[in-house]
Amino acid sequence: MDSEQRRISIFDSTLRDGEQAPGNAMSPEQKLRLALAIEAIGVTTVEAGFPSSSDSDFHATQLISKALTTAKFATLNRATRSDITRAAEAGGVHNHQLQIMATGSDVHLRHKRGISRSEAIGEIADSFPFARSLGFTDITLGLEDASRGTDDLLRPLIDAGLEGGAATVALADTTGCLVPAEMGDLVAKVVSWVPAGITVSVHCHNDLGLALPNALAAIEAGAHEVQTTVAGIGERAGNTAMEELTAVLAYKSGQIGATTSIDTAGLYQVFQLLDAAIGPAAIRHKPIFGDNAFATQAGIHQAGLLRNPVTYEFAEPERFGRQRAILVGRHSGRNVLRYLLEQLGATANGELLDEVYREYVADRVSGDCVEIGVLRQILTDRIAGHVPARAGS
Repeated sequence: MDSEQRRISIFDSTLRDGEQAPGNAMSPEQKLRLALAIEAIGVTTVEAGFPSSSDSDFHATQLISKALTTAKFATLNRATRSDITRAAEAGGVHNHQLQIMATGSDVHLRHKRGISRSEAIGEIADSFPFARSLGFTDITLGLEDASRGTDDLLRPLIDAGLEGGAATVALADTTGCLVPAEMGDLVAKVVSWVPAGITVSVHCHNDLGLALPNALAAIEAGAHEVQTTVAGIGERAGNTAMEELTAVLAYKSGQIGATTSIDTAGLYQVFQLLDAAIGPAAIRHKPIFGDNAFATQAGIHQAGLLRNPVTYEFAEPERFGRQRAILVGRHSGRNVLRYLLEQLGATANGELLDEVYREYVADRVSGDCVEIGVLRQILTDRIAGHVPARAGS
């Protein structure tokens, strides 16, 4: 690794923020299986849940805290003694990153909390020493809605957290309202405020489709950690997708000056576990995990891919535990059929080519496709017995 490349920590929020979204509920046992799979690919911290929010989150935290061996586990908590006590009861204090939420904007102070700035700062001044009195040594100040906070609120909150022993300051773009330049400015400012050795983390929401660009802008501005979720699941439009961020840092680490310790080859297995737990978690065209991410049926693309995949693939499917899929459908043309016939030692022109072209390409009215391996077997059978084309395809 280049000595100038920083190692960015990946904090996984799939089991907390990801699970909060409608339709994403998981049992404690499902969360445990996912936590272990997420740990296995090199994630630094696995957020187990919000122990005070439900008995299910409390139980999941109990299970995960006992099972992880290389990653830390984290819990989300309000800045109250009762939440902090509940977190300690759920997972103890060892290997436990305690996240304490601070109210980071006047919008939230006024319309959500109904408290003053001084009261918000007082919550931090009280809750952090209390957490330390219970034995917590890894405490995060999580600034909710920091993206809409002003300096004269954020700075005193951060100072109170640091005085109370915060090791990490996490900046949340809770509504996904920032553009990358704004995120970069916010992170650079906070990095300048905190002493060396304090981790600056970001939690980006995707409401405007900018969670990934904002996370990258944060890294370039000096952030040490990004909070992500598998497949980008989470509140509303979701969060920074772990697989997308790690893919960018895998291919563009030189340009960005940062990398991660994530084993990208294991990402898809984690996604499959998530998919089994909550149902379809990725639309077809989603990067890395979507059904079509490494699939094509367009003839002009297939002509290049069949000669050399580099023609239309920048990200290699094998790097992410995927396989290339060449599908034959009504946009495929004749090149893929000629390619298959040549592979099988058959004439690449003539009646058989025309017959299969009509059946599987030209006359198809639906968007259904045939995988190239299936079509290879069909052609093999046709060559052996020259089976007549099926009608009505």
